[in-house]
Amino acid sequence: MIEHSLTVARTARYYTLGTPSGLIKNLWIVCHGYGQLARYFLRHFRVLDDGKTMVVAPEALSRFYLDGFSGRVGATWMTKEDRLSEIEDQAAYLDLLLQEQLRQLPENVRVTVLGFSQGGATVCRWLATGQPQVHKLILWAASFPEDISFEAGKAAFQHLPIAMVYGTKDAFITPEALARKQQLMAQLGITPQVYTFDGGHTIDPETLIILNE
Repeated sequence: MIEHSLTVARTARYYTLGTPSGLIKNLWIVCHGYGQLARYFLRHFRVLDDGKTMVVAPEALSRFYLDGFSGRVGATWMTKEDRLSEIEDQAAYLDLLLQEQLRQLPENVRVTVLGFSQGGATVCRWLATGQPQVHKLILWAASFPEDISFEAGKAAFQHLPIAMVYGTKDAFITPEALARKQQLMAQLGITPQVYTFDGGHTIDPETLIILNE
């Protein structure tokens, strides 16, 4: 048995808050976590809709039923199956999305990329390709992926401002997991600014406002 691959066109869905104009100073690309849909995830960012900020939420390309064979649907960025192709497809998708947004906005717009939970590993792998030009990375309740090469990681992240955010009641953020994330970043010369809030595995609006200042 021989495995083959074809590159095919896909329809990718994304949602936005804000209207492109010369008044926009900040562009946020926000990637949801496992099992979420972009339209619901984006609701957490309404606090940023101030007339000067655009928020764009891409949706992962793979969808599935969250429980059985019907009912609520979620999306996932990738699984372990054919993961290298998934990573390449994600990077091409997010590159195209970012360029489409920048085409409609002022040249001096500041770009912030946020990855929540599974979306954090996705945006890190994307930025490690070296293609997107961004001004800040926010890893929210997210793990830095261990599969990024040392050379690519140093080039992409060493001089990029990075914020780590997590809720003090987040069941997924154990002291051991947090120490491992910080160790991985230290190996790449990354010293993130850490923000915490009183809450669980979710987006905190007050912290969002601080990060957008």
